[in-house]
Amino acid sequence: MHWSEKIAQEIIKRNPDKPEYVCAAGISPSGSIHIGNFRDVATSYFVVRALRKMGKRARLLFSWDEFDRLRKIPANVAQINGDMETYIGYPYVDVPNPFDDVAECPTFAAHFEKEFMDSIGKFGIDMDCRYQADMYRSGKYVKYVLLALQKRGEIFDIIDSHRTQDAAPGEREAYYPVSIYCPRCHRDTTKIHSLSDDCTVAEYTCACGYAGTFDFTKDYNCKLAWKVDWPMRWMYEGVDFEPGGKDHASINGSYDTSKHISKEIFGYEAPIFQGYEFIGIKGTTGKMSGSSGLNLTPGTLLRLYQPEVILWLYSKTDPMKAFDFCFDDGILRQYFEFDKMLTACADGTADERTKEIMYNTVVEGHEVIPVPMGHLVQLGSIVNFNVPMLETIFQKIGTPYRYDQFKDRLDKARYWLEQCAPEQMNRLRKTRNFAVYNELGEEEKREISLLHAYLAAGGFSLEELNSQLYAIPKQVYGENLPEKELKGLQRTFFSNVYKLLLDKEKGPRLYLFLYAIEADSYLQLLDFSHGQTDEEIALEKQMLEEAAAKTERPAQKKREYGAPDPVEPVKEEITIEDFARMDLRVCKIVKAAEIRKSANCLKLTLDDGMGERVIVSSIKHDYTMEELVGKKIIVLANLKPARFSGVTSQGMLLAATNSACGCQVIFVDDIVPVGTVIR
Repeated sequence: MHWSEKIAQEIIKRNPDKPEYVCAAGISPSGSIHIGNFRDVATSYFVVRALRKMGKRARLLFSWDEFDRLRKIPANVAQINGDMETYIGYPYVDVPNPFDDVAECPTFAAHFEKEFMDSIGKFGIDMDCRYQADMYRSGKYVKYVLLALQKRGEIFDIIDSHRTQDAAPGEREAYYPVSIYCPRCHRDTTKIHSLSDDCTVAEYTCACGYAGTFDFTKDYNCKLAWKVDWPMRWMYEGVDFEPGGKDHASINGSYDTSKHISKEIFGYEAPIFQGYEFIGIKGTTGKMSGSSGLNLTPGTLLRLYQPEVILWLYSKTDPMKAFDFCFDDGILRQYFEFDKMLTACADGTADERTKEIMYNTVVEGHEVIPVPMGHLVQLGSIVNFNVPMLETIFQKIGTPYRYDQFKDRLDKARYWLEQCAPEQMNRLRKTRNFAVYNELGEEEKREISLLHAYLAAGGFSLEELNSQLYAIPKQVYGENLPEKELKGLQRTFFSNVYKLLLDKEKGPRLYLFLYAIEADSYLQLLDFSHGQTDEEIALEKQMLEEAAAKTERPAQKKREYGAPDPVEPVKEEITIEDFARMDLRVCKIVKAAEIRKSANCLKLTLDDGMGERVIVSSIKHDYTMEELVGKKIIVLANLKPARFSGVTSQGMLLAATNSACGCQVIFVDDIVPVGTVIR
């Protein structure tokens, strides 16, 4: 049974006769909505679908927490308007929109809400939206705000019971479960000093110097504290289920506390809660990162993934398990696995688990044609994504897909190649590669000659070509070679062909590639029966110059730092034996993920040459995850493991920190193999 159906059964068991079940999700529009936050929506959405599958009415309630305070300025906003810091403390809904769509979206909140909702539409997810600024400012919550004020002592006791530290003297008497937004400066930097006996009028001051009274019966520009606001909304909306980050699910965490407040203060049994893990990224994002870092929004990922594939990744993974969005070859494996399940459902061979997973991936009005993503990537780049040529290739290899069947995936294949993996683009050389050819042995040159003659003769089928490619090394080196030796010679032969045609040691399946592409486009690259021409020499020189120009490092954007720190004196001397005890080695960052409990740290998964290790590093404010994945670093590998924010760190990376440069991780040239020891 799918995990969402288990939750649905629990919901029905608790309240079997409810006319309509409410599954909730909510996000603050604090910036572009990260794909990790989308798990909030997807989890509730799948439970809604499970309830409907069981014949029940259910809806997805989505709250825009736009009445929360602006805490920090996102990097992409700061780049546009450096003065946005002046709005810290404003509710998101009152912060002006710094982007160009201000006519359509007048506020900061509206811009990011629209950005997210435009993406949600592509998933076919129907949401009943609540805008919390409207809910508060219209007075809909006024009686619950008054109730919270009347029971503020009880609320404090509940919150205190879930804390590990004792309350300070006078803290209970000074506690008010509500924040007032100042009418002068618009911030929540206010402090209530007294409350009338009937708990309707407060005397307060603001950090800006304003002082006044606030009548909660008719002044609505205030907001309940999070752990009170959350259960209040459960009760108001009749919520039956709501997910949240795994930190909320921890003992004495937000859910435990709010659950207690919901029952004791608002008289409502808290909804069933499901914690979820956070999402990682795998593989370098290449050009997509840019100087400001990649915004991993649903909209960004829809350039790479079809919406059904994104839903599939969430559906097939238990909420408390992490998974990765891949920017390396992993994305091709994900498409392959999705297509395999989709095809199994279509031809009736799918098992129950597959059917349950794929049930959640349907987007109404959109049909997915499982054209192999690997073919579109490999063959598309060879013909520069020319549609008629691709249609011809698919026809030749026995899969006659038409453009209307692969156009959506073709755009995504091209975007992935150009933005994430430009090094995997397959482009035929313009000239024969004499530099490679001249380094070949006589037997290897004979293999190339035999291949050229076979291809030039033509008249073969796809299967015959595949057999011939494996047979050519036998013709040159003999039929009775040991199998292991023969396989090695065949691999070398294939590699030589790729280098002569593509300047790469690997490429698309060779038999498929040679059969699909017109022979006239590459035959001359395998013909070394005559010497290098003047034209080839000139083209070769031009290609070398262009390659050199591309490898020149662009000028680094200047960042503002402070004066250098004073130079510290050299520490006490150590012996070479002391130094030798430190195991410093080169590791590659294969994955980076946020740690929900930490404002400063990232969880880095490394390849250390022997396997995977995890380290925690406090560089969250200095590097984006996308800037780190794929890079090689130096790690102190034999440092005693320690736990940070619930994650065990198995080492420490090397970085230089100074006021004159900030934190600069020591990166290692990619030529250095993973696992190399620093001596």
